[in-house]
Amino acid sequence: MSKAWAGIALLGSSATLLCCVIPVLLVALGFGASVAGAFAALPQLALIGEHKGIIFTVAGMLVGSAFWMRSRPAAQVCPVDPVLAAACMKTRKLSTIFLCTATLIYVGALFFVYALPHLL
Repeated sequence: MSKAWAGIALLGSSATLLCCVIPVLLVALGFGASVAGAFAALPQLALIGEHKGIIFTVAGMLVGSAFWMRSRPAAQVCPVDPVLAAACMKTRKLSTIFLCTATLIYVGALFFVYALPHLL
């Protein structure tokens, strides 16, 4: 269950990349024409960008719920069988990687969208 929540949190926080971080990064690097071309080819990207508050709220709730599911005592129990215990530990490690990646993406997106414009 923890792996599924971590994957959902990763997917939700990756949505913040599409709406906000990648366009800002490309414009900052001087690829503004490619961003304009992408928005012309896919007008749905502008729709995602217009609702960034909702996207960030939902992504934050997904990341938070993944942390909550991970911290529950039921998520810490692995089977006694050595083969299943090894699989459980591998899955736990993979879900930790997913959850940390989702958190880094989310925090990075928050910085690029909400903090960086005030610093510049």
